[in-house]
Amino acid sequence: MRESDAKKMEDDENSAHRGWNGVPVLERALDILAILEGRPEGANIRELTLQLQIPRSTVYRIVNTLGLREIVRRKSDGAYQLGPGLTALAAQVLVDGKRYDLVSLAQSHLRALAERTGEANKLSVLDEDQVRTLAVTAATRDYGLTPTVGMSISLHAGAASKMVLAHLSTQELERQLARPMEAYTPRTITDPEQLRVELSRIRRQGWSQDRGEHRTHIHAFAAPIVEPNGVFVAALSVPFLSDKQRAEREFVRQAVIDTAAAISADIPR
Repeated sequence: MRESDAKKMEDDENSAHRGWNGVPVLERALDILAILEGRPEGANIRELTLQLQIPRSTVYRIVNTLGLREIVRRKSDGAYQLGPGLTALAAQVLVDGKRYDLVSLAQSHLRALAERTGEANKLSVLDEDQVRTLAVTAATRDYGLTPTVGMSISLHAGAASKMVLAHLSTQELERQLARPMEAYTPRTITDPEQLRVELSRIRRQGWSQDRGEHRTHIHAFAAPIVEPNGVFVAALSVPFLSDKQRAEREFVRQAVIDTAAAISADIPR
């Protein structure tokens, strides 16, 4: 084989793994996912092309491939959003060499919880510096709240967020507490010392409460889902409107705790 032919084959092989201007296609795909993460309403091909400054055909090929795996999905208006396939990947958990699907494992428990309380519920996990909604079960009563799968919120505000925050390592917790914390409502805890006290209470009692920290009219309870070895996996929470009576709130709180314990017990050893 001539040296020029060998060089051409090498270039062809490299180009198969690389996108526009020598940038790996995988990197471009991750760029697209990052853009869509910041735009819950979605973005169309033109918007993605302009933001990434790469050919329209390249963007189309990438989103088409991601769409086949449901990593992204196309809306009726032509915009693309993050899809359920991304959530399915995130739901795969490895415990002692055994992989399990947390969402599938929890599904029957989540449906039973929705029936028991009439309210929607959600599973939330840590995603870098935020908490992301992994799965949602719709409310069974009229006018119940409906969280959105894939939605991400701050770590310091809300029942699920504080539950996740309470289970971070000491080093990671201190890093998070050193970051600016936005006051979404007058009830949002933004002082690191006050938040430490709150997190200590959460660890001690085994559940967390949102008293209107992210939105004044929305409250919630959350409880931890843990592996057999005690490692925290996710937060289970039930959001509800703030006008619930005290007895109803207590009923929801206990239902969340019971369901989180039942899901934890089903995680394979």
